[in-house]
Amino acid sequence: MNTKKKRPVNDSPTILNRRARYEYELLQEYEAGIVLMSTEVKALREGKANIQEAFAVEKNEELWLHQLHISEYKAGNRFNHAPLRPRKLLLHRREIKKMIGLLQTKGLTLIPLKIYFNEDGRVKILMALGKGKKAHDKRDSEKDRDWQRQKERIMKHDV
Repeated sequence: MNTKKKRPVNDSPTILNRRARYEYELLQEYEAGIVLMSTEVKALREGKANIQEAFAVEKNEELWLHQLHISEYKAGNRFNHAPLRPRKLLLHRREIKKMIGLLQTKGLTLIPLKIYFNEDGRVKILMALGKGKKAHDKRDSEKDRDWQRQKERIMKHDV
């Protein structure tokens, strides 16, 4: 019988990368675990992270997340972590090999979309394989977004 206590999911913040959908054409999403120190987990529970510049790279047949900024934990004293250290991603070997192949052959990038805590209280990161958009693609997405807003306003006004 499993008597493990589960933490409420609602009280832990979700850190989002809003610019990812604007900057990249996202192809496939993956959920991964991440190797963290205790002070990093505590800082994430406070919502003190920035994933705007983060990306994943392959090193020794493993995936590592670079440029993920997790601020130092206030009460961490001398045991605090380095805010920008590389962090290892935890995935199945089959998924890692597939992603490494796609990253090397097709020129794709592995981008974090959000960091959150699952039902068991573990930190998970939602990653996506993405291809960088050109300037005209970004303008097209802005036009589409503006048109959607206008349609909503018109529909709201007519009702």
